[in-house]
Amino acid sequence: MPHASPTALIFELSGCLVDFGARTLPVALQRLYPQRERPALASTAEQALASMLGTTPDTAQLQDLQQMLSEVADEHSELTPGAAQLLAALYADGIPCAWLDALPPDASLRLAEALPTPVKAVLTHQARPWPAPDSCWQALSQLGVQRLEGCILVSGNPLLLQAGLNAGCWTIGLAACGPLCGYAPADWQALDASEQERLRAEATLLLYRLGVHAVVDHLEAIGASLEDIGLRRQKGEKP
Repeated sequence: MPHASPTALIFELSGCLVDFGARTLPVALQRLYPQRERPALASTAEQALASMLGTTPDTAQLQDLQQMLSEVADEHSELTPGAAQLLAALYADGIPCAWLDALPPDASLRLAEALPTPVKAVLTHQARPWPAPDSCWQALSQLGVQRLEGCILVSGNPLLLQAGLNAGCWTIGLAACGPLCGYAPADWQALDASEQERLRAEATLLLYRLGVHAVVDHLEAIGASLEDIGLRRQKGEKP
């Protein structure tokens, strides 16, 4: 049975299309403040810095973070498994795509240099931080999407996935390559199979509890989930 094609896809950039493990922000913070504990997941880089410092950062601290993020982004501008093939297929099928990110624009654009096919960069304007849906709606508006039905958000970040759910999108969570596991590719491969499975299972459970519609490890495994969402749409199911 043929399935309905997506109307549009929104991807997170870091930890989804590029930068396996979403390492840019935590590495930048660790280099600036090596004695501090890694902060909890935050909607923006500024919020992550404030959480690490325990206070509102001043202008100099924010500037230092932005500079470090740009430097680290250059080191992590590598595609995740399956990203090139998926983007090429979507481009060939004429399905509009955009990316969002929580990093400052310069760092995000440096990461995006690795993308092999055109994907619209959505640098949101006056949007409330995730999990508010504003940035998702801005992305779809900038893509010229006329209807919300069939729009899919893909991310490993629970805050952005919640924003997608709040926006009324279908959602696909990424368990292994996002910030929940948070390992660089070489470090992830160095883990034994049982530890990988434990981390993957914990991330998968958290994402399903959030309410996402499907969970895969990374983009290389996303094909079946896209087909499943298409079949569910044909049966009249809504996100």
